[in-house]
Amino acid sequence: MNIAIVCYPTFGGSGVLATELGIALADMGHQVHFVTYKQPVKLALLSHHVHFHEVAVPDYPLFRYQPYELALSSKLVNVVKDHNIEILHVHYAIPHAYAGYMAQQMLLEEGIKIPMVTTLHGTDITFVGNHPFYKPAVTFSINNSDAVTSVSESLKQDTLTHFTIKRPIEVIPNFIDLSKMGQQDGPCERNAMAEPHERIITHVSNLRPVKRLLDVVEIFDQILEQCPARLIIVGDGPDKDLAKALIEQKGIKSKVQFMGNSDEVHKILCLTDLFLLPSEIESFGLAALEAMACRVPVISTDVGGLPEVNKHGFSGFLSEVGDVSSMAKYALSILKDEHTLNQFKDNARAEAQNFAIELIVPQYEQLYERTIAETALVK
Repeated sequence: MNIAIVCYPTFGGSGVLATELGIALADMGHQVHFVTYKQPVKLALLSHHVHFHEVAVPDYPLFRYQPYELALSSKLVNVVKDHNIEILHVHYAIPHAYAGYMAQQMLLEEGIKIPMVTTLHGTDITFVGNHPFYKPAVTFSINNSDAVTSVSESLKQDTLTHFTIKRPIEVIPNFIDLSKMGQQDGPCERNAMAEPHERIITHVSNLRPVKRLLDVVEIFDQILEQCPARLIIVGDGPDKDLAKALIEQKGIKSKVQFMGNSDEVHKILCLTDLFLLPSEIESFGLAALEAMACRVPVISTDVGGLPEVNKHGFSGFLSEVGDVSSMAKYALSILKDEHTLNQFKDNARAEAQNFAIELIVPQYEQLYERTIAETALVK
């Protein structure tokens, strides 16, 4: 198949999923065309099966905000015609499904019928999409997609609750390439990050308020009272300075290291004993899955799709949002005993295998084939 994928090219979960999906489909022999405003961060190399088409938005003084959706839909029309694209797969209802629909309509004027699959990731539903300004456009985009998927059952139910949806939504979860996780070119150099007797705790996110980075600091501070440890924070965002101030206030600066954004998170997770994800909202919890794939148990909240990924008492523990005392207690129950820690590490890896790339990507492939066939039958 010739497949066009539209996504955000950033470190966020939707961009990572879309890029990894495209690479996996290319490895299966499909021609994959990424269409976005810059090359996705996870798309290290292009090949004869993987292509990138940049969406350039002209800087025209008439517009206060440059019309990306217009530029994207026009680019999609050109890519579809130039490369015989058979299906569009857009990640995020807005602006991508909205732009995809406009591209479909322009192509129909030329007698070209191209089906579109829309994958919902979370923010497009729970935050942006549910805003009164955007809700009609999101509803329209979903209902006019030829197929719709969500990354978790929780997100599917949120979508059906908050929007008037007239078409089925299929749950296809995020996935992980286990062959790339927990593996190192050389030995894991723990002594580069901590003393031999210290546990290593890690948090990975975009450090926005919804990720509750201050809760991470509070949990870690309580862990330190009973267990020698180091905290590694990966990512960048608006709550970084607030967290640094709290760390300074608690006098634990020497125990915390900020790593910034990284496309080699698995190398950091190789060093890690426990992963903290106290988020207010997580439609799936890809960061938790990546940790589990690297044999790292997870302490997380029980919101959104996290209970579908992190199994309470097996791969880690779940607590209510803001209950830092509970999360610290659960963390210590894992960290203080070597045998318990190793058992949870093994369990985390075992649970991650349910989301192996070999199990999930064929579901998208089958969905494409079915959607193309159904579209061809419609007069």
